[in-house]
Amino acid sequence: MPQYVALLRGINLGRRRVRMEDLRACFEALKFRHVATFIASGNVLFATPAADDARLAARIAAHLEKSLGYPVDTFVRTRAELAAVVAAEPFSRREKLDPEHIVTVGFLGAPPDAAQAAGLAAIATPKDAFHVAGREFYWLYRGDRTSDSPVWSSPALRALELPTMTMRNLNTLRRLVAEYPAE
Repeated sequence: MPQYVALLRGINLGRRRVRMEDLRACFEALKFRHVATFIASGNVLFATPAADDARLAARIAAHLEKSLGYPVDTFVRTRAELAAVVAAEPFSRREKLDPEHIVTVGFLGAPPDAAQAAGLAAIATPKDAFHVAGREFYWLYRGDRTSDSPVWSSPALRALELPTMTMRNLNTLRRLVAEYPAE
């Protein structure tokens, strides 16, 4: 049975507090199997025979809105797709493994169009580098706190009108893939 990961945007931020057992119950109510959560930031692993991740994402989002009382942007990837994201080498190994650099992955519902992908690459700074790969983009930040980067508040980024996304630190994704190996 295919394994999936649902990456939920904005879970346990602000007033959107959800206990992980309640989040698991929401997924179990959808008849998903082997439901598990990974850290309290909206990472839910599950199995289902369904094969259309876009339909799964829409189904999960509708159920979560009904159950929690607010919309939850939902991004679904197969376990194999997530493992490929982790294994990708969009930046040099030296850059990626430098302890003073942070790599974050942005998950989108659909690939950005060519202008958005080019625009993302164009807003690079000496501290910020971007690489688009399908429905994901990788952000390399050459610093110790991503919140220090001015790139996310730049008019150039806002002008790109990127679709809704959720972001995860590459180290978190590595741990998720390692702790939940493929069956």
